[in-house]
Amino acid sequence: MTHVTRAVPPAQPRPTLAGTTVNTLKIVVVGGFGVGKTTMVRSVSEIRPLHTEEVISGAGRTLDDPSLIRGKSATTVAFDFGRITIDESSVLYLFGAPGQERFWFLWERLFAGTLGAVVMVDTRSLSDSWYAIDRLEHHGTPFIVAVNDFGGPFHSDEEIRGALSIGPEVPLVEFDARDHSSSKFVLIALVEHLYALSVREAEKADDQEHSEHG
Repeated sequence: MTHVTRAVPPAQPRPTLAGTTVNTLKIVVVGGFGVGKTTMVRSVSEIRPLHTEEVISGAGRTLDDPSLIRGKSATTVAFDFGRITIDESSVLYLFGAPGQERFWFLWERLFAGTLGAVVMVDTRSLSDSWYAIDRLEHHGTPFIVAVNDFGGPFHSDEEIRGALSIGPEVPLVEFDARDHSSSKFVLIALVEHLYALSVREAEKADDQEHSEHG
């Protein structure tokens, strides 16, 4: 697993898009309740992110137990949204999906037009990310797994992959969702994974064409 620690301070935000922007890329961040999706979007977005967090009510506490997550008093009820400029022509839009089961119906729409996804996991509750992985595989959406560092029990790469039933072809990284540079590294890892997949598909198509034309 690749480890990322805190490094340089966040870059200065850029509030407006360049007039030359022509490519917009959509990335979704998914995972269980309280895994840090909102925190990641906030830390990496170059604009003030849009979020739909609400204080957990008494009724909500019967559905989502915040006692399992220290300091958790609010929850995302729709999605988080942030933006990152890649270069003068390309911009990445980042959507953080709600983690509670009762909001999973929103995921289907969030997945539409998605280039790839980050599955965030907490080693204290790895099973909370099973549904996210299942939905992404169902949609055929490429993804990487990012382990948010909560200081929980240590798990080896093999243990995490085994618990999530993912193979070595899926990148696995560890990061700190509160840190801009660390969160940015996760997105870079996803983009590199998507690029590698596109190259592989192009080579496969080229080989098939050559074999058909002998």
